[in-house]
Formats: sequence, C-alpha cells, structure tokens
Amino acid sequence: MEYSKLAEFYKKIEETTSRIEMTNALVELFKSTPKELIDEVVYLSIGKIAPEYTGLDYNFSSKSAIKALSVVLGIDEHEIEKKVIETGDLGEAGYQLYQEKGIQPKEKLTVEEVYNTLRKIAETTGYGSTKKKLELFVSLISKASPLEVKYLLRTIIERLRLGIGDNTIMDALAIAFTGSKENRTYIERAYNLTSDLGYVAKILVEEGLEGVKKIKIQIGRPIRPMLAERLSIPEFILKKLGGKAGAEYKYDGERIQVHRKGDEFHLFSRRLENITHQFPDLIEFMKEAIPEECILELECVVIDPSSGAIQPFQMLMNRRVKYVTRFHIMMYPVAGFIFDIMYLNGQDLTLKPYPERRKTLEKEIKITDRINLATRKIVDNTNDLEAFFHEAIENGCEGLVCKSLAKDSIYQAGKRGFLWIKYKRDYTSHLADTLDLVVVGAFYGQGQRAGYFGSLLMACYDPETDQFKTVCKVGSGFTEDDFKKLDELLKPHQIEHKHPRVNAILSADIWYEPYLVLEITGAELTLSPVHTCAWDKIKLNRGLGLRFPRFTGRYRFDKKPEDATTEAEIIEMYKNQIQIKI
Repeated sequence: MEYSKLAEFYKKIEETTSRIEMTNALVELFKSTPKELIDEVVYLSIGKIAPEYTGLDYNFSSKSAIKALSVVLGIDEHEIEKKVIETGDLGEAGYQLYQEKGIQPKEKLTVEEVYNTLRKIAETTGYGSTKKKLELFVSLISKASPLEVKYLLRTIIERLRLGIGDNTIMDALAIAFTGSKENRTYIERAYNLTSDLGYVAKILVEEGLEGVKKIKIQIGRPIRPMLAERLSIPEFILKKLGGKAGAEYKYDGERIQVHRKGDEFHLFSRRLENITHQFPDLIEFMKEAIPEECILELECVVIDPSSGAIQPFQMLMNRRVKYVTRFHIMMYPVAGFIFDIMYLNGQDLTLKPYPERRKTLEKEIKITDRINLATRKIVDNTNDLEAFFHEAIENGCEGLVCKSLAKDSIYQAGKRGFLWIKYKRDYTSHLADTLDLVVVGAFYGQGQRAGYFGSLLMACYDPETDQFKTVCKVGSGFTEDDFKKLDELLKPHQIEHKHPRVNAILSADIWYEPYLVLEITGAELTLSPVHTCAWDKIKLNRGLGLRFPRFTGRYRFDKKPEDATTEAEIIEMYKNQIQIKI
C-alpha cells in the first residue's frame, strides 16, 4: 500500500469540518487497506506507531527534523526556519520547500516502509541514537513527495493535528468490517480491555466479530479505567445509588493500575502511560501484599512516614522524572490505597459486582504499613454520608467516591456512569464543583493582552456523539506566565478551521484541535443561546453556559480530551443547582 494514499486521506481529513465526513473517509480508508496492514494504518492515523502504554515515542525534535530537511534539500537550516516562521507549521514549510525545489522522488514510499522506519526511530536509544535517528528519517523523506513530507514531518514531531478520536475509529471499523455501526459495542469492549485499537482492528479483519468477542484481559495490556460521575449533594447521590452506597475515601494522589505476574510488574497511569520506573519502592511494598497474578487499582500518595499523614498531591509530582533515585524515594515516600481489582489468577472480575470485588480485595490483600485498602463505609442516610465526607477531608483526602452496591455494579472499563459518583466540594466557588474543560478555540486580546489570546473557548465532551460542545469563554484567572505557557502549549495544535469534532455556534479567532484540558470554576450554570452544551436538551434553542468562568491555575495534563467533564455531568449539575435554589 502506497503511503501517498494515507497522505491524501490526511489532506481530506484536514479540510473537513464534519465528523460524519471524517468517519466516512476512515471507512473508505480501512476498506481499501490490506488486512495485514490494518493495525499499522490505525496507529499512523492517530500519529502513533504503537499504543500509548508501550511508551514508544519518536523523541525527535523539530530541530532534528529541520536538519533532516536541510540534508535532503541541500539548503541552510536558517532558510528552513524562516519558512517555518512564515507558515507557522513545520509540515507546511516542508511541503512548500519541496514544491519550490521541484522534488519528485524516483521511488514510491509504502506504508510498510514508513511504519517500519518510524518504529526503528522510536526504538533507537542510547549513545549515538540522535545521529542514527536522523539518518533513518533522512532516508525516509528523501523518497517522499511534497504532500507526503508534510505529514511525515508532522508525525515525527508528534503534531499530526488530525484529532481523530477513538470513538470515530471504532465507528469506522464497525461500519467497514461488520456493515453496522451497532457492532461498535463489541469493538469498544475489546478496546476497553486491551487499550490497543490496532490490535483489536487486526483481530477484527482476520477473525471477524466473533474473534473480537473472544478478546480477553491480558497482563501487561492496561484496562481503560472506569470513570465516575460527579454530584455534590448527599441526597441526590444516595437517590442515584438506590438509597445505599459504599463510600470510599477519594485520596489526593495518582491513580495507578497495577499488573503483576510473579516478579513482573507493570504500572500504568490514568492516561495509560507506563510509569513503572517511577515507583520501584511501591513495587517492593506490593510484592508481599498483593496476589502473584492480578490486575488492580490503587491511589498512590506521598506520606509522612512518622505519622502516616497524607501529603499534598504536588509532592508526588516530584516522582515524575526519567530516573527515580534514592533521593526521590527518601524525600517523597509513598503508600498505596487499593480500591478495586479487575483480574485475579486468570479470572476476569470486571463483570462481577462491586461488593464481590471488594470482598475479593479484603480476602486477597495483606495489609502492611505501606499498602492498605481504601477506607470504606456502607452508608444509607445523608447524615452518615456527610459525616464520612468530613472525616475524609480531615484525613487529607479530596472527598469520597460513592459506589453502587447493586447486582449490576460491574467494572465499566473505559466508561463513565452513575455506578461511581464523586462527592467533592469546591468551597471557593458558588459552583458545586470545578469543571475540566477542553480548549477548542481562542479570541484575540487587547491592551496588555495584545499578541496573546484574550479569552479561550472551552468545551465539555459528549461521548454519545464524540463531540466537544462549548460551555464558556474564559479570560480570567490567567497570569502572565500562563499566557506564555498556553501560547507554547496550544500553538502546535492550531488549525485553520473549526475541528470536525467541535460543535460550536461562536466563531473563534483561532481554532485548536481538542488537546489541552484546563480546570475551570465559575458562579453558576445558566441557559445560553450561544453555547452548545445540552443544546435543546433542557430548553429549545438553548444550551448551558458557565457564568463568570475563571481558570483555577490547574493544567490537567493527566487527562485526555475525552476525559473532560461530560455533557451529561453538566446537565446533572444544572438540575441539582436548580433544585438547591428552589
């Protein structure tokens, strides 16, 4: 399969503003892809060569990409840098320079060659790796056409900027290979258990839907985490959970998924990044505390060893380094609080109800001074729930996670629902809780903000439609350092038109692909004629907007855009807000 076909697809996607068109284009691409290449095409379409958890990154800088262009084109690097500044995009700069130089490669690039070379680049490490990576990339772009080099450059610096979501890919796979979008349910279940869309796609084309249905949990492949809805009123929480719930401390730490088979451990973050190297001490603590073959989840926190008191989350961030040393272990000692188990000795526990999974934990986990179960209490009235909430706060926690005790309280991998409800309060705001929203656009600033944005267009996520729907324009709460930082973070994700997965009435001065999640607070949620969150769902021709929004200062790098606050959560918050006023 020629890579030019993939480049033409990228061009088509880049020009579309419709998610339906994006899905249809993916369907056509997948149908025309040879079976043995489907996984590679899926990875390349999202700018990767492997799933996130493998940790395979190109580690190829823009400077190296410019140097490679310089070698192939025979021109000075400064000339290329000027073109990048002029166009605002390295890929576009490469495209124009190739056209100006009349580059017409004699050989045809294939998808196989592109994928294999990019993989070699990612796998090249150690002494002399920079030079080797450069040589490999030069060999690749010397065979590329102008359009191909545009997307190869964007891919190697990890700024493909197409913004194709997992849900869109699953829709397209279902339509292309089963004839019905309805069969996405099976594809999604397999993906939620393996976190590898390329792998699921390969099974689908080789073994059909029945093969996909047989995909099981595997040690070393992270399960996509179950997510909780948010409410801040005890009465509503208990009502949603049938009058009774298992309330657990919500620790102010990092959520970690632990995989163990004998002495082999894999630790994954909430975003499914492999963070095993960050916690060698935690692994040692778990060796005597957890079963020999299992997958479980815990909250990792920094503690004061003398008192056992939980320290602020910011202290744990000091573990986010390439090499964790004895210094980090001594200065930031950690403990783990286990709150769920999904796999034990070959048995999938995700379809077991929560009470059963908790009993399994109580039976199988050996409590130590560093490994414990999440503190829990069964509550059936608001007084007990309130009292337990305040107890959690006093013990250094963020609040509670209230869990359903019903027979259907399975572990919903990759899903958000009212089987788990977060009970948190933000005492600094009239809004019951903060919102994690995605930047989708910006409006130019004036006066002191000239040269930077004046406000950002923020959106929630709707998993039903795989769209980002606007909630507010936020321009307060930012410091001068924030303006510079946001400019650096967002510029690589700037696009020429509204992204096809963004549903907006307002027309931003600058559009971005959904990428960056920020924590936003505000006064209250109100009906809005200009924001698309909950459009027509509460009142005809009205959505929901956030009044007096303000950036809290918290960048949610731990969250993907699809992990942002959902439209359903915001609707629920609005309804609760109305009931409180009444």
